[in-house]
Amino acid sequence: MTIDTSQFRYTAGASLQQYPTGGAKLKGAKALVAQSVAHLSDLQELLWADNRHAVLLIFQGMDTAGKDSTIKQVTSGVDPAGFQVYSFRQPTHKELDHNYLWRYWRAVPERGRIGIFNRSYYEEVLVVRVHPEMIQQRPLPHERLDDDIWQHRLEDIAAMERHLWRDGTLILKFFLHLSKDEQKARLLARLMNREKLWKFDPSDLEERQLWDSYQHAYQQAIETTHDDDHAPWFVIPADDKWTMRAIVARIITEQVARLNLSFPQPPANGNGWVDEAIAQLHDEAD
Repeated sequence: MTIDTSQFRYTAGASLQQYPTGGAKLKGAKALVAQSVAHLSDLQELLWADNRHAVLLIFQGMDTAGKDSTIKQVTSGVDPAGFQVYSFRQPTHKELDHNYLWRYWRAVPERGRIGIFNRSYYEEVLVVRVHPEMIQQRPLPHERLDDDIWQHRLEDIAAMERHLWRDGTLILKFFLHLSKDEQKARLLARLMNREKLWKFDPSDLEERQLWDSYQHAYQQAIETTHDDDHAPWFVIPADDKWTMRAIVARIITEQVARLNLSFPQPPANGNGWVDEAIAQLHDEAD
């Protein structure tokens, strides 16, 4: 079954409300994920051998949107040496003494690797924006803490992504678009399942009360930093997890395959060195 991934690519100026959170479930979604993962495994080896590009995958979404499980499924069966997965926690004192992008710069993937950010520098214009007390508590010049700070930060992020793209990094950004009703169902499921209870944090309910503020922050972040050429956002319906995973996996394989990767060519003197190496090994004493 084919997936038209273009419908999930954000369109400049569009409202997130225009994008569905659910809809028809993909038939055979698990098989589609497995198919894409097998393809990605081959592409990852080629990416490593080619060594001219890096890939950065960014996953954002509300609590329970399925970021962890999607990353797990998309990377299953792929050589773990080719991935770098980062889940960013609260910044440390040392990190706060640097510019807010510093700790993310240090984690961007090197050439030949696929880096995955489970949440990212976008938290600085999402969570921190919804909770302005956070930025008020940070060691920043007071005159910079004005109403323009969010727009300035979005401009900083867009500039950083443009630089990474110019230097050979493919950036794919996924907003896992979850409905409020589905989040409620998933939170209730966690509370009622003792094996999943560890995932529940009472603060999740407090954050849920700020749903509209988060949706506004996401709208501004996606609208401002989407660039169709080098840093696109994809708005993925997240109410059905396997459908979401199948779409994400297909987008990744499609986009990486377009990098025009190739295995290194043999030296200019042709395959003579191969014959010499074979002869040398045969000549070795047992």
